[in-house]
Amino acid sequence: MNRESLEFDVVVVGAGPAGLSAACRVMQLAGETGKALRVCIVEKGAEVGAHIISGAVFEPTALNELFPDWRERGAPVTVAVEHDELHYLIGERRSFKVPDFLIPKPMRNEGNYVISLGRLCRWLAQQAEALGAEIFTGFAAADVLYDDAGAVAGVVTGDMGVAKDGSKKSNYQPGVELRAPYTIFAEGCRGHLGRRLMDRFELRREADPQHYGIGIKEIWRIDPSRHWPGRVVHTLGWPLDNQTEGGGFVYHDEDGLVSLGLIVALNYRNPFLNPFDEMQRWKQHPVVRQFLEGATRIGYGARAVNKGGWQSVPKLSFPGGVMAGCEAGFLNPVKIKGNHTAMKTGMLAAEAVFEALAAGGIPGLDESYRKSWVSKELFHGRNFGPALAKFGTFVGSAFIWMDQNIFGGRLPLTLHNRVPDDASLDRASDSHSIDYPKPDGVLSFDKLSSVYLSNTNHEEDQPCHLVLTDPAVPISRNWPLYDEPAQRYCPAAVYEIVEAPGQQARFQINAQNCVHCKVCDIKDPARNITWVPPEGGGGPNYVNM
Repeated sequence: MNRESLEFDVVVVGAGPAGLSAACRVMQLAGETGKALRVCIVEKGAEVGAHIISGAVFEPTALNELFPDWRERGAPVTVAVEHDELHYLIGERRSFKVPDFLIPKPMRNEGNYVISLGRLCRWLAQQAEALGAEIFTGFAAADVLYDDAGAVAGVVTGDMGVAKDGSKKSNYQPGVELRAPYTIFAEGCRGHLGRRLMDRFELRREADPQHYGIGIKEIWRIDPSRHWPGRVVHTLGWPLDNQTEGGGFVYHDEDGLVSLGLIVALNYRNPFLNPFDEMQRWKQHPVVRQFLEGATRIGYGARAVNKGGWQSVPKLSFPGGVMAGCEAGFLNPVKIKGNHTAMKTGMLAAEAVFEALAAGGIPGLDESYRKSWVSKELFHGRNFGPALAKFGTFVGSAFIWMDQNIFGGRLPLTLHNRVPDDASLDRASDSHSIDYPKPDGVLSFDKLSSVYLSNTNHEEDQPCHLVLTDPAVPISRNWPLYDEPAQRYCPAAVYEIVEAPGQQARFQINAQNCVHCKVCDIKDPARNITWVPPEGGGGPNYVNM
């Protein structure tokens, strides 16, 4: 196919904190050395921030390095953490407030800020453009380009105007080749191009499997008398059992807004568990409910987060490119933060690529990562996830306290969790069903009304972006063995089993609902679902998530 081809010095895939920081840093280095470079960022969301979702309590370490004068530049990082608390929830009504001395030191938030990551990314995009980078929004990087030697040579954006049956509609436009000597892949957690690159270049050969959670978030406008800007609340325990890792958060932002949510680790075992419904009943606990009396829910979203930590970081460099941010998995699970490490690894990627532009060869990102504070930070927190997986929440938390507060993350052992999340489910016949209460429409809601608040939209007449390797598997295998868990792990009601009298049951995919969380690509026990990008601009259109 004849496609338009644009030439750059560096292509960056993804306008999140890693990709935007990478573009800013490349342009800074070009300015410092007097070099004229052409850098582009390609972003599948309709605008920068449209697909960005995070808690978020933000550690400004990397931002201090990237833009030491960020306050003077007007960065939307203004609500300092004023109060920090952790509660262990014991059943539907009781709780135990954890004393400060029992909280692992890395979980404490002095010097951090409550932010909207979407707002911060839009600000970073302004800085990148001011430095000379070009940003193409509404274009999904659909595939990787390779040169004759097998090195990455850029990416190609997805075709527009393709009908559901694969035919070309009247508005058809072929994708565009974005070519460059080096490409920085920063798609975020479970990037579809990153997965292909890991397979092609065997980047995960020496790493543990990556592990994930699903984060489900809502934004509420609350009663001013209940609002405390800078208040940070975390919870452990109920509604999750001792063998299911996860926890909740309530972050008081500015203007009467509160961000709250629940993260559930995707190595959970019970196929009847529904992360969305767990989050809805979590809000009924008095520790959370106290903030929501008389409040209004105004935002909803969900996204997979990687939580494997130090043991799960793959090789980062390969011919023609590097991976940065959550694409590779730099979230620090013991801090419950990954935005600062995403930004820093984006900067490190930029520096490695800038050196390679002059010297040639494979960028040296792996070495610079190993020497960075990111590697040191992840190493000190390396036992967090494996401890919870091996010992459960209660004993695992005690181990983590000892590891962090007594030994400073320097215990002479490294725990591992080498069982991938998609292999963790028990059979439905060996599991207990969970009776979730019906939504009350005040504090708890259903999936479809929640998706509405995410402003999700897809062109309906296009190929389904949720690809089944074998369309028969959901009914023939997953349904009898696991009661088809896609019905429950999806937070957007994309998947359902449709049964009608006199007809065979069928597996229905409501792709228009998809909020691009990627959980189906991770948790399907048959590894039968592959998420690929829909037509550019489709998906959620988050506002300040």
